[in-house]
Amino acid sequence: MAATASRSVEPLVVGRVIGDVLDMFSPTIEFTVHYGSKQVANGCEIKPSATSNKPRVQLSGSRVISNNLYTLVMTDPDAPSPSEPTMREWLHWIVVDIPQGLDASKGKEIVPYMGPKPPTGIHRYVFALFQQRGPMGRDILPPDARCNFSTRNFAAQSGLGLPVAAVYFNAQKEPAARRR
Repeated sequence: MAATASRSVEPLVVGRVIGDVLDMFSPTIEFTVHYGSKQVANGCEIKPSATSNKPRVQLSGSRVISNNLYTLVMTDPDAPSPSEPTMREWLHWIVVDIPQGLDASKGKEIVPYMGPKPPTGIHRYVFALFQQRGPMGRDILPPDARCNFSTRNFAAQSGLGLPVAAVYFNAQKEPAARRR
């Protein structure tokens, strides 16, 4: 089991998601993220135009066996200036109270989805999944702003602990259509 867990976080380490956004963790649940028919795989590239609508996020497991609830956070850790001393993320989406075995649409959206719009360069878009200790919908306040967000701080303030799963993709600004 340990070899499988370390192998599954290896792309997150190589892509600096673990380090820049998340602390080292052992995945304990499977989840998939799809934009249309395209499944997000660690480090894959997806065009921003394909991400304008919120993705389908499916958590594995049986709802009958488990009454676990989860929080999903989507951020862009590459949004701030590289010269900024403390790495902060741009917040794209937060959904809480997602039942295990179902999808994110069954949870409570506390920060509405905003599709990626990278201004320059390649940006990483990170989906981090956390197991909740109980229902959070009424008790959680959305952050004041999307900028200067910290997944680590949000998880700590919300009592979420380490993530139970994560996946990320890359995107870069698409060339503008040429006009004649």
